[in-house]
Amino acid sequence: MFEQRFKNIDDILRKEAGCASELDYTEQTSWLLFLKYLDALEVDRAMQAELMGEDYTRIIDHKHSWGVWAAPKKADGSIDLDNALTGDDLIDYVDGDLFPYLKGFKQRTTDADTIEYKIGEIFGEIKNRFQSGYSLRDVVEEMDGLSFNSQTQKHELSHLYEAKIKNMGNAGRNGGEYYTPRPLIRAMIQVVDPKIGDRIYDGAVGSAGFLCEAFDYLREKATTTAALETLQKHTFYGKEKKSLAYVIAIMNMILHGIEAPNIVHTNTLGENIMDLQEKDRYHVILANPPFGGKERKEVQQNFPIKSSETAFLFLQHFIKSLKAGGRGAVVIKNTFLSNSDNASVALRKELLESCNLHTVLDMPSGTFLGAGVKTVVLFFEKGKATKNTWFYQLDPGRNMGKTNPLNDNDMAEFVILQKTSAESEKSWTIARANLDEATFDLSVKNPNTPEEAPLREPSDIMAEIAALDAESAKILANIRGML
Repeated sequence: MFEQRFKNIDDILRKEAGCASELDYTEQTSWLLFLKYLDALEVDRAMQAELMGEDYTRIIDHKHSWGVWAAPKKADGSIDLDNALTGDDLIDYVDGDLFPYLKGFKQRTTDADTIEYKIGEIFGEIKNRFQSGYSLRDVVEEMDGLSFNSQTQKHELSHLYEAKIKNMGNAGRNGGEYYTPRPLIRAMIQVVDPKIGDRIYDGAVGSAGFLCEAFDYLREKATTTAALETLQKHTFYGKEKKSLAYVIAIMNMILHGIEAPNIVHTNTLGENIMDLQEKDRYHVILANPPFGGKERKEVQQNFPIKSSETAFLFLQHFIKSLKAGGRGAVVIKNTFLSNSDNASVALRKELLESCNLHTVLDMPSGTFLGAGVKTVVLFFEKGKATKNTWFYQLDPGRNMGKTNPLNDNDMAEFVILQKTSAESEKSWTIARANLDEATFDLSVKNPNTPEEAPLREPSDIMAEIAALDAESAKILANIRGML
């Protein structure tokens, strides 16, 4: 329905001098899509108010509404190009009037949970990168053809937007930070099994893939108005440091059906974890925190176990942020399981003693495009020490990559076997009592891998070749005798 419009928008952006990469394409699509969505939301709310005999006050005032600056219409519903801004006039309006107005929402409201506050946050961070007002006009006209009127339309738009996020990750560089393969996320959610009423948190939210998939998982279970309201307002929480990721997360959650996402634009690691109170804790944590990054000394002071590795700081934050009995599933570099530095050893000990690390999923190389590292997923429950840890070594039987990405079938056996911690050629259990108390080494060493046939002696191979040659010569001689 809308796929061709998205392709047309990308074609226009590729020719725009101000947009140099997939990251820029997604950023510029995001703010325009957000404003188009807001216009549809306003129309819907106004109609509901009219049916109820109530007055409705617009979020965006008339002067700055989509139907005035972006898509003024003729009587027949087509865009009135005579009154629509274009060229330099359009760029001047967007940069000098529209963006400052939208940015001002953050100062005009104090409630961070409202859509008004999100508008101010988004337009305080994002930039208009269009240099040509003619390119912007072309994109606006394509964008105006999108519709949010039905669940089917919203569902298609969410899939198209997810595809843009995936393309951004495939483009490499820092685009990969924003994309975790959705089959892996879905498998993690199935294992953790969140319930209606759980508070679900991702402190490194990226494009909000974990929260969006968790919403999809729970939406079918929400059979009452109260349950739906709980999902909308009191279930999904996230924090994100980077401006572009923050905007993408907001837009992604909106397209999945959450009108005012509880996403905060902040450096999660800037918070002292010793200050966390019970009200700040969550029932479920799902995350793929950035690894390989470095944090300054003053940030490290917020954590009992000092490390410049961002993933190690995030893991401490997640453990502390879980309620007693809370469940976590966190992606981390596989070297965390065996590194011998003080921080790694101390963090493994903390995890094993304060949580039940019941499952470790070992992912194959190539799972994360462009990342260049192997990863594991840690599944744990807060509040009781580890006794046994079940390991599963995922082997999809092919080399993973852009043309052979992870799929749901690859994860199916893991999800099934995990329920009973079953032993197999790919899975095994390690007892906490058998770990080295000095290192707490949790290296992935599969004891159930079938033994390979022993290598043969060269003399045996040569003898077999000679025998085969003799047999071939005998057959050829017989054939010649028949001619």
